[in-house]
Amino acid sequence: MSAHKAAHHVHGWPCGNDPRHDPDEQAEMDSAMREVMARGKRFIDRGLPVLILGETGTGKELLARALHAYGERRAAPLVALNCASIPETLIESELFGYARGAFSGALPGGMKGKLAQAHGGTLFLDEIGDMPAAQQARLLRALSEREITPLGAPAPVALDFQLICATHQRLEALVEAGLFRADLYYRIAVGVLHLPPLRERGDLRALAGRIAQEEAGRPVTIAPAAWDRLLACSWPGNVRQLRAALRYACAVAREARIEAGDLPQELLQMRAQKPVSHAAPQEPRTVGAPLAGGTDARSRRGAQRERVLHVLARTRWNFSVAARDLGICRSTLYRQLKTLGIPHIRDAGTALIESEARQRTPEAADGEWQPRGHAQPA
Repeated sequence: MSAHKAAHHVHGWPCGNDPRHDPDEQAEMDSAMREVMARGKRFIDRGLPVLILGETGTGKELLARALHAYGERRAAPLVALNCASIPETLIESELFGYARGAFSGALPGGMKGKLAQAHGGTLFLDEIGDMPAAQQARLLRALSEREITPLGAPAPVALDFQLICATHQRLEALVEAGLFRADLYYRIAVGVLHLPPLRERGDLRALAGRIAQEEAGRPVTIAPAAWDRLLACSWPGNVRQLRAALRYACAVAREARIEAGDLPQELLQMRAQKPVSHAAPQEPRTVGAPLAGGTDARSRRGAQRERVLHVLARTRWNFSVAARDLGICRSTLYRQLKTLGIPHIRDAGTALIESEARQRTPEAADGEWQPRGHAQPA
């Protein structure tokens, strides 16, 4: 996806022939999202490194592409690298590249690393919180010196790019735990942007309407019962999950009208946590108002666990298919299994039964469950 197209694709974040103008198409956008974009533009204008924080699926890469399309470097490439998806043994060459004949099995012409490819443009490092410690040191040096020396190269290569990083993790906590370098954190966390989760946004109705029309390729009507489900969902997968649900609904809907029965089964089986009124359908929701109120953290965690288990059972524990249906990536699904106390299917047996029983007991803790016979710490 081009940067110009991506800026239009970020659901109201503007980009026209002159991306520095703010057209009226932002009118329906949540005020918090407008503030995020406005602040990001100021960071880009000053050439500051930008760090985008937000839950998985909130649109961090789309925001990065919109900021690139806005900036003075928009004619140059935006080079993206997901630090969580590259094996640790390959991230060195992916970032810094290597010269011809640098090692046995190297490409005949060498390889240009992502940092060198981004020269003159924008470098986007997604999930930087998952970068191995050894590469954090090399990245810090490259950002400090503004040059790199690819493996086997006779001379350093100059660097000049706009840096945008993103992560769903709390980098401050990783720094305190010694898992992320403090000096690198202070280097990249200059202009910090916080993307709100979908459940805290006030433009869900307008956002869902735009996504449905994009997926259907024509005007789409969403029935009141379907709206009730959409607006009551807590959306743990955020905008990515919302788009996946509406893509499915548009595929099975008849005559450009989405009924409640057209929504994915896992969405229909989620407990409606709060009834939604349609007395004033054109009025946006209050900024920051929770879409799923009246429940505590334990009940929300239980509902999320039930949903993940249902999708895994329906997809026969095919993690790729399950992650797609949940609107998240595989690595996020693995993290959710650990957080929610769901053992892998290989170990499901007795452990899963005990875990299910533990979830139903009042004394179950909000953290990881403990097998029977192990006392809770005082």
